[in-house]
Amino acid sequence: MNEKSYTELMKLGAMKRNRMKENFVLDLYIDMLLSEIQLTAEKEKLLRKIDLAIDRRDKKLFLCLSGQLKEINKRFGT
Repeated sequence: MNEKSYTELMKLGAMKRNRMKENFVLDLYIDMLLSEIQLTAEKEKLLRKIDLAIDRRDKKLFLCLSGQLKEINKRFGT
C-alpha cells in the first residue's frame, strides 16, 4: 500500500499553500519592479524631451511635456 497518513496529507497541503503564498508575493514584487522600471524609463524620456525643448526655447512644447510629467507623477504618486 502506498497510502499517505492524514498527518502527511495535511503537511503536504500546508506546504502547498505556503508555496502559493510565496509565489503570490513573488509575482507581486515582480509586478512592482516592472512598474518602477517603466515609470523611470518614461520619466527619463520625458525629462530629455523637456531639456531639448528648453534648449530650443520651445515654450509650447515645454508646457505640454511638463504637463505630461505632472500627470505621470500624480498617477504614480511621486
